Amino acid sequence: MIRAAIIISVALGGMMIGAAQAQQKLVSKLDGWKVQLDQPTNRYGHGIMGNVPEWGRMCLSGPNGQKACVVLPQNKVFEEMSPRLADVDLDGTPDVILVESDNRLGAALAIYLLRDDQLFRVVTPNIGRANRWLAPIGVADMDGDGAVELAYIDRPHLAKTLRVWRFENDRLSEVANLKGLTNHRIGQEFISGGLRDCSQGVEMITSDAAWQNIMATQLRNDRLQTRSIARFSKTKDFDAVLACKN
Repeated sequence: MIRAAIIISVALGGMMIGAAQAQQKLVSKLDGWKVQLDQPTNRYGHGIMGNVPEWGRMCLSGPNGQKACVVLPQNKVFEEMSPRLADVDLDGTPDVILVESDNRLGAALAIYLLRDDQLFRVVTPNIGRANRWLAPIGVADMDGDGAVELAYIDRPHLAKTLRVWRFENDRLSEVANLKGLTNHRIGQEFISGGLRDCSQGVEMITSDAAWQNIMATQLRNDRLQTRSIARFSKTKDFDAVLACKN
């Protein structure tokens, strides 16, 4: 099993919210901590996530009264359907991982770390063009080296490229990438797949680019190795794979 304090995967059914609530806020919780997205907005207007809006503010609150918020400027939004909490810097306190999009430069993956009651931001480069998105897979020490990695699909509808970044010394560096994988279709209000550990190490679960097969990809010696583990016919096929039944 992967330690919950280290990893929060994005998977269908991972967070259930009602339609009315989804229009007002998104909330995720871990170990007494809560991250909330609110101030829904259409100022970016990409609409890639179906009826899930984009968001203007994020607040992180803790079990002992801690609270810090970020209000984005008008040229940015959180283009997000499931805010993530995971201890990226291994200090015992969950951090927030979000897709943050710029109206000229498109999406980036941002980490917000709580330091001295303020949020400290570490971010990947933006994709480089408006209306270009990324779909997170999960956060974990994916190769057992003691450092935490973050994985996402860069442009799941276009480039279909898996990218893995390592967090060390308050910096992110890209470790590896691999084309031909995806985890989201335009208009879906969820991301398929996530991370699993079926006693053989952490695996990133996605579809292949054509939505024909479910793929398991591992990080080994800073290289990505992928294999087909099941045929894909419907979204629920991911549930069995994530439960180590395939």
